[in-house]
Amino acid sequence: PPARGEAGGRSGTPGPPARPPGAWPVSGGGAMQQPGAGGEPALERQIQAAVAFKAEAARCYREKKFREAIGKYHRALLQLKGLRGPPGAPPGSAPLSARQRDLVESTEVECYDSLTACLLQSELVNYERVREYCLKVLERQRSNFKATYRAGVAFYHLGDYESALLYLREARSRQPADTNVLRYIQLTEMKITRAGQRERDGYKDLIA
Repeated sequence: PPARGEAGGRSGTPGPPARPPGAWPVSGGGAMQQPGAGGEPALERQIQAAVAFKAEAARCYREKKFREAIGKYHRALLQLKGLRGPPGAPPGSAPLSARQRDLVESTEVECYDSLTACLLQSELVNYERVREYCLKVLERQRSNFKATYRAGVAFYHLGDYESALLYLREARSRQPADTNVLRYIQLTEMKITRAGQRERDGYKDLIA
C-alpha cells in the first residue's frame, strides 16, 4: 500500500513563539490550569497558551519528533477543554467573544487534524484513534480533504471496507488525481470483492 495516511502536503504550520508572555504553563501531569480571577484576560491567556503549544507541536512535527508533537497537541487541547461551554450548551454560552470562539474552534480542528498526521507516522498506528480524530475534524469541516482521506485509510485498516470506500470516494471527488487515494480505493475494492467471493463460496458449501 502507499505511505500510511499521506495524501497532499505535510501537516503543521509555523506559529507564534513557544510560549508568549503571560501564557499559562501546564503542570508536569498535563492537567489544565484553571482560570482564576481576571475573567476575560485569563481566558485569553489560556487560549494563547493553547496556540503556543500547537506551534511547538508543529515545530516538533517538522523535526520528525512525532511523539513530542503528539504530547504538545494534547496539551493544547487540554488548555481549550471546556472553553466552548458544557456539552449540549448552546453556542455563546461560554464567556468568549466571537473572535475567541472562532480561535478556539480553529485551534481544536488544527490540533486534531495534525494529531492524525503524527499518529500515522507511528511505528504501530492506532487506527481507532486516527478514525476518532478525523471524524472530529469532519464534524466541523466536512470539506477537509486530508481528514476525509485519512478516515478512509483508518476504516480500511480497521477492516470496515464499506465505510472506507465511502470516505475514499468522497476524497477522490475532491482531488481526483491523488494517487494515494486511488490506490487505497483499489485496495479497498479488492478486499470487498474477496470478501464477497468468500461468502459465495461458503454458501455453496452449505448447500452442497
